[in-house]
Amino acid sequence: MKVLITGGAGYVGSTIASACIDNGITPIILDNLATGRVEFLNHRQAYQGDIADGALIDRIADDHPDLYAVIHCAALSTVPESTTDPLLYYRENLVGTISLVGHLLRNDCQRMLFASSAAVYGPTTATVPESATLDPISPYGRTKAACEAFLKDTAEATGLSAIAMRYANPIGTDPHLRTGLQADRPTHLLGRLIAAAEDGAPFTLMGTDWPTRDGSGLRDFIHVWDLAAAHVAALRRFDAVTADASYQALNISSGTGTTVRELAHAFQAATGHTIHLKEAPARPGDVAGFTMDNARATDLLGWSPSLTVAQAIHHAMEWRPVRAHLLP
Repeated sequence: MKVLITGGAGYVGSTIASACIDNGITPIILDNLATGRVEFLNHRQAYQGDIADGALIDRIADDHPDLYAVIHCAALSTVPESTTDPLLYYRENLVGTISLVGHLLRNDCQRMLFASSAAVYGPTTATVPESATLDPISPYGRTKAACEAFLKDTAEATGLSAIAMRYANPIGTDPHLRTGLQADRPTHLLGRLIAAAEDGAPFTLMGTDWPTRDGSGLRDFIHVWDLAAAHVAALRRFDAVTADASYQALNISSGTGTTVRELAHAFQAATGHTIHLKEAPARPGDVAGFTMDNARATDLLGWSPSLTVAQAIHHAMEWRPVRAHLLP
């Protein structure tokens, strides 16, 4: 089996590519390297360019007429940036996806796994199933929801079949350390904890009076290797999953929640670093957080997450010296 992975030189896309290789699936990478790293393309078939470039998509399809499916990971994904530059996000995420799908259908590429996000859901403290109303609160989330609506409409009107993989918060890295987070100073929660440990600085808890078990925000973390395994499972069962409906949405999550305070304690236990917690009020736009029900993905894909938050922390720390050596 051969698959095209857009954004395959990024954090998630490169991890999915590694999981594909380990499972006898050949990944073909398309990345414009805006945020992806050329170092993650070593020993992989790759094309540098934009998903909206029709001539390039035509060439890839001509070079690889046996493409089974496309895993569409190429997107901008920083929520604060999306609020300051929504035009950029709608152009890159939504318009880019529309162009890509048009080029793929022209080349008879009709199966797509779409990298969606928990950000399509609205603020809640409940465990969220796929049937929940979509009510994103950021331009980033709204671009993902708009892409899903476009894919659903297109699947109903054409030969396209699509599965939207709604990601929880990926953490950790490929356990074999082939790729990982590109940034030296990641801004997500685990990245901030690592920075606090390395700098000896306090870690700030943003909001301590949320309606959660310890007052700190709740997050649904999933090891990125478990997320990648879900894509392999979805490829194996793609036609069965889409047999009754050509568009499907699946929550790809741990199914359990970890509070920010619990993550800080888990980090200390896993690494031996002492983290000084500093409490602060929630910022405008912050939410309590929620977990996603992953039962449907487990049922349809025969997949379930197997790696823990502690293992994700361990792998992320192992990646740090490898990243420093690999990426300038």
